Amino acid sequence: MNEGNVHHDSHKRIFFKTIIRKGVVLKMKKKTIIRRVLTVLALGLLLSATGVCAAYTPDMSNGADNFYKSNEVTMKKVEFKNQYNMNVAGNLFIPKSLKKNTKNPAIIVGHPMGAVKEQSANLYATKMAERGFVTLSLDLSFWGESEGQPRNAVSPDIYAEDFSAAVDFLGTRPFVDRDRIGVLGICGSGSFVISAAKIDPRMKAIATVSMYDMGAANRNGLKHSQTLEQRKKILEEASEQRYVEFTGGKTKYTSGTVHELNENSTAIEREFYDFYRTPRGEFTPKGTSPELTTHPTLTSNVKFMNFYPFEDIETISPRPMLFITGENAHSREFSEDAYKLAAEPKELYIVPGAGHVDLYDRVNLIPFDKLESFFKENLKKK
Repeated sequence: MNEGNVHHDSHKRIFFKTIIRKGVVLKMKKKTIIRRVLTVLALGLLLSATGVCAAYTPDMSNGADNFYKSNEVTMKKVEFKNQYNMNVAGNLFIPKSLKKNTKNPAIIVGHPMGAVKEQSANLYATKMAERGFVTLSLDLSFWGESEGQPRNAVSPDIYAEDFSAAVDFLGTRPFVDRDRIGVLGICGSGSFVISAAKIDPRMKAIATVSMYDMGAANRNGLKHSQTLEQRKKILEEASEQRYVEFTGGKTKYTSGTVHELNENSTAIEREFYDFYRTPRGEFTPKGTSPELTTHPTLTSNVKFMNFYPFEDIETISPRPMLFITGENAHSREFSEDAYKLAAEPKELYIVPGAGHVDLYDRVNLIPFDKLESFFKENLKKK
């Protein structure tokens, strides 16, 4: 991005030095001058129309490396059915040093809400595979390469089912020990893995990173900033929109990450934009468009208001739970709430100096050593 700006600016300097020297026009016909000026203006309009801010540089500090690849790991695309006969797409990561004639521990990794497996989940899966685990990142139903119509639909129960279906898949691999399968949910998937683990005891160890309780976030807003009246207004808008779409009208989308920043953009909007709308983490799956990425449908998103993942969370015990959150994360309240409600064994791990999105991809901040020790201890042979 910066290199392009330098080239563009230097081109303009040469252009104007050529046409203006001692007050006269040198070697430049009037039509050529006009054509080049119009080209510069058109390029600016194009960048503005596509939401690309030429001056914006993503923050790549602390080792941001969302698209990390490893020479120590083999990745294979896989598909498997969930209980509703929908194809769930995943990436299976296998350490090259793995002994396939033995049974090995495995970890399922879920992506942030509105994202896809190529955003954060693949990174975690790769890093944990480097540490000796078989890992599987997956696209939740209705997102990425997984099946489900309409696209970008919200269905918390089906999301939870996808994790159980991933256990079905891994537990039937000859090189995986079905009694040593753990789950790791990032952002919204943190609440989905908890929901799944409550009713699927095959998940032997549960970890979350930068967790969002998608139910509480939609009902109450962050730090209970949304009133009941505001919630009811959202429900009314969504219910009326159902008539529009039922009669063939255009689908309406909601929330997600903004496509442009301005002087009024909030710190949270800027945090998500820096990941989802820049080369740092932007990924548009085949068959969709950048305009729709991260945005759930309005009419389905209200289903989160009936989602209570922390109800009965204590019943997961005695299976261990690890909640990882950043010291400065705007979502920290959800990990703290889950920790208070969960039964032992449990641990709340605070990453110093980290924000919410920092733990998506900043490998210098993500506590991979902690995750490794947690899963090795709790997925060891008995």
